[in-house]
Amino acid sequence: MAVSEEEKMFLYGQVIDAWMKKEKAEKLARFRRLNRYVKKGQILFAGSSLMEQFPIYEFLLDYELPYTIYNRGIGGYTAQELLGSMQECVYDLAPSAVFLNIGTNDLNVKEDPIPGMMETYTAIIQGIREKLPSVKLFLLAYYPANPDACTDPFTKEVFRYRTNERIRKANECVRRLAEQSGAEYLDLNDGITDENGALRAEFTVEGIHMYADGYEQVLRNLIPVLKRLAETD
Repeated sequence: MAVSEEEKMFLYGQVIDAWMKKEKAEKLARFRRLNRYVKKGQILFAGSSLMEQFPIYEFLLDYELPYTIYNRGIGGYTAQELLGSMQECVYDLAPSAVFLNIGTNDLNVKEDPIPGMMETYTAIIQGIREKLPSVKLFLLAYYPANPDACTDPFTKEVFRYRTNERIRKANECVRRLAEQSGAEYLDLNDGITDENGALRAEFTVEGIHMYADGYEQVLRNLIPVLKRLAETD
């Protein structure tokens, strides 16, 4: 019996979901062991793949930046998954500053996910405030996407709902959440967007994730914040 394209896409999605579930569990297990060796009171990046793929360790060496930054991003993570992994991804490291980029994977559904996502994001922040009351907390604006740079059919499905308009709405909610929670909202997107506000094609792998030169632009926007942190320590 012939399999329709729709059925193929469904089966492909099932395989990808199973593989990602296994990958997430393995990364979390590695973090549990790795966290035994961290230097407490440093800077932490946490979130999904957009944070995980930030090559911050290499940049620290290349730019000779005098900071210690740990990255606990996990590809595919939703806000709810981070909420369930706060011990391994945040608390174990007892950081002095936390930079969060979480929620873009929540946008990949038809129904409006933003209200529920913001409830979960609020719970994440509340947990950090309770466990790490003196931490400096930064909420990153989501990076824009570029559906025109995508050729993979499975990823193209993501763009049905993960539009730049939805990303802009989510960013406005994150900005308000930062104001309400005493966190700092950081829009580090200057230099990575084109004239239409989309992610610049030369920086993106498949319309969502970025190459190192895209992250270098983000780093340039971030360095003044890191310097400010160092001055207040």
